[in-house]
Amino acid sequence: MHLKRVLWAAAILGLVVCGFIAYQIYSAIFSPNTQFNNKEAFVYIASDANLEDVRKNLEPLVKDWSSFEAVADRKGYSSNIKGGKYIIKKGMSNNDMINTLRSQNIPVRVSFNNQESVAALAGRVAEQIEADSLSLLKAFDNTQFLEESGFDEDTKLAMYLPNTYEFFWNTSADGFRDRMHKEFKKFWTEDRLEKAKKQNLTPAEAISLAAVVQKETVKSDERPRVAGVYLNRIKKGILLQADPTVIFAIKKETGNYDTIIKRVLYRDLEIESPYNTYKNAGVPPGPITMPDITSIEAVLNPEKHNYLYFVADVSNFGYHMFAETLAQHNRNKVQYIRWLNQQNVRR
Repeated sequence: MHLKRVLWAAAILGLVVCGFIAYQIYSAIFSPNTQFNNKEAFVYIASDANLEDVRKNLEPLVKDWSSFEAVADRKGYSSNIKGGKYIIKKGMSNNDMINTLRSQNIPVRVSFNNQESVAALAGRVAEQIEADSLSLLKAFDNTQFLEESGFDEDTKLAMYLPNTYEFFWNTSADGFRDRMHKEFKKFWTEDRLEKAKKQNLTPAEAISLAAVVQKETVKSDERPRVAGVYLNRIKKGILLQADPTVIFAIKKETGNYDTIIKRVLYRDLEIESPYNTYKNAGVPPGPITMPDITSIEAVLNPEKHNYLYFVADVSNFGYHMFAETLAQHNRNKVQYIRWLNQQNVRR
């Protein structure tokens, strides 16, 4: 009789112990284990991260790290960490968090516009994805890629069309570059290629001319008219004589793209550079900036007119006065020169 009681007691104790262990395991896996007040928090995990790196990012958000680590080991996450951007929601359990970190990498929105060099582009993009600016620049400048994709040292910036795109945060430098090449090819539809051909321009030349239009006017509704002026000059064999190309030539020669030049002087027009359209016919060998889509569309769909000249209109800032003859242009230019002098703009 005494033995039976001992056995029953042992059995009951065993059940209690097993129940307690089961409860502990259940709690470790399925009980809430977050300690932040917001509805959600973002976590960035590097592509080469180990569990210690994950701990540095996640521990401030987790109530009990040891239970998280135990579940991570049990589920095989510790040896199969994946880089990316993840959302951890308030009240998540260890199981929820690990499942999220294993399979719910969310995209980020990457935006860039009007950079004047691939180095500037690399810096801008590096602020938004994991790849650093040096690895991005190396990918952009890769000789084999440029040759295979039909770009060169001058035209390589033309491949990157300003916009907002979705990428995974842990996209590699090569992955970013290759995606942008696909976007470039997608942009150049048969219709756009035909329009460029009608203007006797290749896609790269159209973007190079669009870059000049971009620099000439901030008003998107005026860009088709400005594009029409430059296309008229090209058809007539007249030099573009675009001041922004001279400014770019100065920046490229000095290597300082942050230089601010508000007034182009006559001596600047003598700079020896293939980008100086006061000395070289046709469009520049590459884009002087990254033009907006509106500027590219302006070149492909220019306004039809007979204008050959334009100058800033100081009575309607942002817009320009257009002329068909040099005599008319010189008259229009008087008001602009007077305004520059009144503002004491010397450079």
